[in-house]
Amino acid sequence: MNKVKELEEQIIHHKMLYYAGRPEISDYKFDKLEEQLKNICPDSLVLEMIGAIPVTGEKVKHDKKMLSLAKTYKSEELAAWLGENQAVSMFKIDGVSCSLVYEKGKLVLAKTRGDGVMGENITAKVYWIDSIPKEISGSINKFEIRGELFCSESNFFHLSEEMVAKGLDKPSSQRNIVAGLISRKDNLELCRHIEFRAFDLIEEKVQKGKEFDKLKRIQSMGFSLLDFIEHKNSSTIDDVINEAKNFMANGEFLIDGIVFTYNDLALQEELGETAHHPRYKMAFKFKGEAKKTIINNILWSVSRNGILTPVADVSTVELSGAKISRVTLHNYGLVKQHELKSGDEIEIIRSGEVIPKFLSVIKSADKPFEIPKFCPSCGMKTEIEDIRLFCRNEECPGKIKESFLNFIQKIGIDDLSSKRLDEFIKEGIVHKIEDLYKIEPNDLLVLDKFKEKLANKIVSSIQKSKNVDFTTFLSSLGIAGGAYNKCEKIVSAGINTIEKMNALSVEKLMEIDSFAEKSAVDFLQSLKEKNDLIGELVKVGFNFVAVDNSRSPINGKKICITGALSEKRSVIEANIRNAGGIVVTSVSKNTDFLLTNERDSNSSKFKKAQTLNIKIVSEIEMKELIGGEKE
Repeated sequence: MNKVKELEEQIIHHKMLYYAGRPEISDYKFDKLEEQLKNICPDSLVLEMIGAIPVTGEKVKHDKKMLSLAKTYKSEELAAWLGENQAVSMFKIDGVSCSLVYEKGKLVLAKTRGDGVMGENITAKVYWIDSIPKEISGSINKFEIRGELFCSESNFFHLSEEMVAKGLDKPSSQRNIVAGLISRKDNLELCRHIEFRAFDLIEEKVQKGKEFDKLKRIQSMGFSLLDFIEHKNSSTIDDVINEAKNFMANGEFLIDGIVFTYNDLALQEELGETAHHPRYKMAFKFKGEAKKTIINNILWSVSRNGILTPVADVSTVELSGAKISRVTLHNYGLVKQHELKSGDEIEIIRSGEVIPKFLSVIKSADKPFEIPKFCPSCGMKTEIEDIRLFCRNEECPGKIKESFLNFIQKIGIDDLSSKRLDEFIKEGIVHKIEDLYKIEPNDLLVLDKFKEKLANKIVSSIQKSKNVDFTTFLSSLGIAGGAYNKCEKIVSAGINTIEKMNALSVEKLMEIDSFAEKSAVDFLQSLKEKNDLIGELVKVGFNFVAVDNSRSPINGKKICITGALSEKRSVIEANIRNAGGIVVTSVSKNTDFLLTNERDSNSSKFKKAQTLNIKIVSEIEMKELIGGEKE
């Protein structure tokens, strides 16, 4: 009983800290505490607690409880829960849950989740939030919208500057500041830096139909939602998990997982809820491990769109079975906000085996804070635009090279390395991507150590890449949101020619899995910007071929990749897909191969593959499987 009491006290303590915006432990460690308590005392009332008891403001009862979510960290458990049911998925924002009550179309009450039964009245605060409609035209019935309050990266940057200017304490993180602002009794205007995204609609009448259509209806009422994806079965789970990992590394706000909801509203009604969570929802979350380290140096590189991206070279630490020596700092705004520099002791986190991220400064070094005034590639003066640092030089070698590298890796020109590309650009052999296909062997003989055989080999490799399937071609163009799996879905839907792509509308694209309104608009706008490049590539002889992988030994096989590689991961993934393989992001009983060069690893993927007797292959062995190494 002493152990039960100890666990209950720890859980209550950490819940109160979490909802006050001052968490001391990771979500994963907290879930482990709940799991321990559940194992030894499943009837503990502490396990029934939803949220935390409000500590300030007027308490308001929820008409319908705001419950927590059942959760899993394993994709196979998620697939088992989904079974044969269709579902809708949406990223899970790491923010503060909020309920909005409307009567006769007007917002009359806003409240936090609180303990799930009673919340805190925050109506005066949400009136400052632009993304929350204050009046819905044409509505007469009472209804409730539930969603999440959060602070984006750019808003956090401006909020921090405003708070310092007002003489208030500088906020420490995006995650904690939202709970801090809605608990304040003064400076309510600061809440205008908070955003809201809806995820549920509650009405007095029983809803019928699909969850997907209900979310569309919420959108039509004027509320902003995150992208939501309809899943016909569990085969598309890996895709959305992969997208969430990418968003965790590069997104504008914080997410800590994905929420899956059964699509059938009648099934939701039938299954109902426990005292703790709805039976028709499941949160897939990522294990997060945090550690402290020291910044040795901050390195800046220029991307193909001219944004200078900072990466911290740090003292090596081990996180989630991997040795970490570099950490993404995301953008200028984050570096400026925390005045990051060499010598700072920082806390970093690695969740879901994605790129490690900066969390907070533990101890600041006694050194001046500096931001690069000149582009590290071309030397042109940099420009600050909001939270980003730009190089505006269209002839910047760094920008040009990154555009080329993205194309070369995706289109599959394996013999053209980054070092050789540097020489091509320096000598003026190429200026634009289409110039690659105008190179003659003699053009390369002026370069250092280039002989006729090597020149012929590279030109042959470049020319061979013109005979490519339409999916690979699309994914090589650098279209916003145009990852291979997205392009594959477009082509599979019958949009398999340039003419059909040019005729594609936002509405038609939204009918395809994985495309919501914003991602569809962004994709088509970016595609339009690539029209000149597409035209030039067609002129130099691109020929889109159908690929027959029926005889490939990895056709239809699911392959997960982990660990250090000799080639860029994107190149290896392209080779696998070109041979009919399916690249997945996690190891499960349905995985056919784990590709790794390590033979004794502590990584969770490696250990899981061994436990499940999944075949483990190296890069060389995979190349042999898909047709041997290229000459």
